[in-house]
Amino acid sequence: MTNESTFHPIILASKSPRRRYLLEQAGLTFSVVPSTVDESSVPVGPIEDHVRILAEAKAAEVARLHPESWVIGADTLVLINGNVLGKPDTPGQARQMLETLSGATHRVLTGYCICCHTTGHSFSETVQTKVMFKTLSEAEIDWYLSTDEPFDKAGAYAVQGLGSFLVKRIEGSYTNVVGLPVCEVMEYLLREGVVRR
Repeated sequence: MTNESTFHPIILASKSPRRRYLLEQAGLTFSVVPSTVDESSVPVGPIEDHVRILAEAKAAEVARLHPESWVIGADTLVLINGNVLGKPDTPGQARQMLETLSGATHRVLTGYCICCHTTGHSFSETVQTKVMFKTLSEAEIDWYLSTDEPFDKAGAYAVQGLGSFLVKRIEGSYTNVVGLPVCEVMEYLLREGVVRR
């Protein structure tokens, strides 16, 4: 959507350049105020709930500081065989993640929350996408690691970047894999009258 009109201030509570890009591509006008929530302070429960609760905490923190604005918070995790793959800290961790994902299907879970402190309105949910990787050769993994792209991405890859060659099939929201389910976010903003066509 490129002809959206924003009737209320919108804030993205994330420093992720990927989420920012997705909202810009959706035609939104918004500001960025990254959340400072300590993710380790949020108790870990079922992953589907955990990403949503983290998103709620991030959005609520920023919404309290900007009560008139509609705030969007999000958290994304990669899950395979019951194991969570976060952002790799070392090349060795990134290699291990890519070897684990090679030839397999994993899930990308993004919890998102949209809230406005003044109105008391808040909506959150978790969106799931299944991603199947091709079988990777050692040379392909070596090359991808040499690009440095994997090192600030959950699961050690970027589907919207050079890592697109890793992905054989996607079932569900593509933008969810990038970091934010834009279709669902826009549907809520339109339904609440925050933006209009």
